[in-house]
Amino acid sequence: MTTTTLPPAGAPVAPATSGRRVAGALLHDWAAVLSSAFLALILLMAICAPLISAITGHGPNDFDSAAIDTNLGGLPRGSLGGISAGHPLGVEPQNGRDILARIAYGARVSLLIAAAATVLTTLLGVVLGMLAGFYQGWVDQVICRIMDFLMAFPALIFMIAILSSQPSGNRPVLLVLVISVFGWPYLARVVRGQTLTLVNREFVEAARASGASTGALVFKEILPNLRSSLIVMTTLSVPGYVGTEAGLSFLGVGVTPPTPSWGQMIFSSVGWYAVDPMYFAIPGAFLFCTVLSLTVLGDRLRAAFDAGEAS
Repeated sequence: MTTTTLPPAGAPVAPATSGRRVAGALLHDWAAVLSSAFLALILLMAICAPLISAITGHGPNDFDSAAIDTNLGGLPRGSLGGISAGHPLGVEPQNGRDILARIAYGARVSLLIAAAATVLTTLLGVVLGMLAGFYQGWVDQVICRIMDFLMAFPALIFMIAILSSQPSGNRPVLLVLVISVFGWPYLARVVRGQTLTLVNREFVEAARASGASTGALVFKEILPNLRSSLIVMTTLSVPGYVGTEAGLSFLGVGVTPPTPSWGQMIFSSVGWYAVDPMYFAIPGAFLFCTVLSLTVLGDRLRAAFDAGEAS
């Protein structure tokens, strides 16, 4: 006769197969699979940007005067914006810079800034949100007032004002800092609310009564129960940060030349879309598909976690 040991009453039970269940749900969702495949392609392009330039023979800032027609005002030679074997995605008008190389290096910039901003935002949001929810009292009041203060600002206007007043050096680092300062309160508010609901649960009270330290309560009892929410929220925040970086670069206060950026390329193409629509369409399509893929993947991930918790 076999006996089964049950967990203590009130303790959260995290199925060992929860990760497999979520992965299985995503693998059976064609939208999640397509989104993941496209994001893998963009990530591969970003990592292999120097290799792409070596294969095509064109760096992101190399001018190719043979690829443009000076008699037509600098328009690319050939059809579809100069697409050819040497330039698979065409070239920029007037200067002949290879669009594929600039797309690949621009992906590096966008993904690095979005990833760094996500990490910093998540760190600030989790730490401050858990402090507010765990300690409550005056700590909660101070952190909540700071969150309300930052969330009351029209973030985009203040980002433009701050970035416009700063020198162009180390602009990616400055972008990460500015985006994170205005982004962490939204995650912190969710973390605070969930911490408030967990801090008085039976399993936390039992750990506290057994003499567990504050660190043990936070890192062993509360934080693991925020895992699924944090994964979903960070996944959904990345497309917003990609779009923010592109928007700020489009407005001229983000990444500055000669560093390639998708938003910068779209801004440069505005005056050419009537005569060379591919110059506008290609970086615009990459930006749109990247943001859409990240959004869809985050939404499908949230649905998979919700289904796992319901079962």
